[in-house]
Amino acid sequence: MSQHGYMQNLLADGKKPQTATEKIPILARGAVSDRAKETLNLVERFVEEECIPADTVFHAQLGEAEKRWNTWPPIIDQLKERAKKLGLWNLFLPSNHFKEGAGFTNLEYGLMAEYLGKSRTASEATNCAAPDTGNMEVLARYGTEAQKRQWLAPLMDGTIRSAFLMTEPDVASSDASNIKLTMLRHGDHYVLNGSKWWSSGAGDPRCKIYITMGKTSPNHKNVYKQQSVILVPAGTPGVTVQRVLNVYGYDDAPHGHAQIKFENVRIPASNIVLGEGRGFEIIQGRLGPGRIHHAMRSIGAAEKALDWMLARVNDPEKKPFGKQLNEHGVILEWIAKSRLEIDSARLVVLNAAMKIDESDAKGALKEIAEAKILVPQMALTVIDRAVQSFGAAGVCQDTPLANMWAQIRTLRIADGPDEVHLQQMGKNENKRGKEVTEKLRWQKEMGEKLLSEWNVQPKSHL
Repeated sequence: MSQHGYMQNLLADGKKPQTATEKIPILARGAVSDRAKETLNLVERFVEEECIPADTVFHAQLGEAEKRWNTWPPIIDQLKERAKKLGLWNLFLPSNHFKEGAGFTNLEYGLMAEYLGKSRTASEATNCAAPDTGNMEVLARYGTEAQKRQWLAPLMDGTIRSAFLMTEPDVASSDASNIKLTMLRHGDHYVLNGSKWWSSGAGDPRCKIYITMGKTSPNHKNVYKQQSVILVPAGTPGVTVQRVLNVYGYDDAPHGHAQIKFENVRIPASNIVLGEGRGFEIIQGRLGPGRIHHAMRSIGAAEKALDWMLARVNDPEKKPFGKQLNEHGVILEWIAKSRLEIDSARLVVLNAAMKIDESDAKGALKEIAEAKILVPQMALTVIDRAVQSFGAAGVCQDTPLANMWAQIRTLRIADGPDEVHLQQMGKNENKRGKEVTEKLRWQKEMGEKLLSEWNVQPKSHL
């Protein structure tokens, strides 16, 4: 069945709720193509009707003991084939910068990513899962033709997965200039020594490539020219996956967040990306769009949490103190605040996506930072209210809320902690200090001049 026919089938039977396209904020609607609107509706139905039901099977199929890290739930392969047939594949690469991908803008993909964020399986099913999306952007934007053939092509086909190695256990990685992993040139190879952790994706047996940041020129006078990015094939001699880290007790199998040791790891010089000293440039190009992807998925998680809260408070069996939950004023206040906060945060994210489309990630640093800081905090607040509405059930495995909270909480640290972005935003905003001081001084002087011209005295406002 064609993509159009499938969607028409889904929408044909009786009166349906608002479609995803109808829910696009009016401010952004004119910037979304008809093709993107049709795909957005299809993404919504695919997630709601196929991926979310499959999430339960995904968790049931996770392996135990050693199988947890050398197998993966087979239902994900079925969902991938389904997504390919529906044309829901590699939706993320923005059309104004890449010839690869489905040809949507950051805004259009951002709207789709919201729905992907409602399901554990949806992002991977559509080949739009982190860290692969960011790694594919690195290869598509900066990779050589040989690097693209070897690594980008199978990543875009979904036959392999990847990991991103930047954070280190022994330094303050919020300042990436602190990284210590050495990448020293020896003839036609680089030799790598050091440790990485929170290497998301490295636990997956399908992970075949590590996008790795290290220092090639530790003595360069410019601390932002000391770092480079190199492609490290998984299984290279000297690379040891030491352990997989838990996130609030969740191991995120088979994806995983690994701690990895490098001991005299020899990598061909041809695996360097863009050239020595270009690491910061590459990482900034990678993280900007990625932060928007995380933010939109977080909007979806918040929407899902609100759905669960609404279902709970409308359960006729739940009647504390003689009244149904939805009859208690505090509950209605939670619902109203959650709707306000979600809708407000969505506009901040879409504004950032549109700004990236207008220029690039570098030209949208303020807007990206706003979304990166605001959205996870909003989502955590909404999820926490949903947890509270469920009581003890909200913190156990009987709902997805506890796991959702754990995942979103990491985003306040990932891709740069909130405090780093707040500090930079504060510095940039404070640059207006001299300008606004002069403006206020001028306005005061003009007011005094007008008082004199009109021969009146100022009056107290008290």
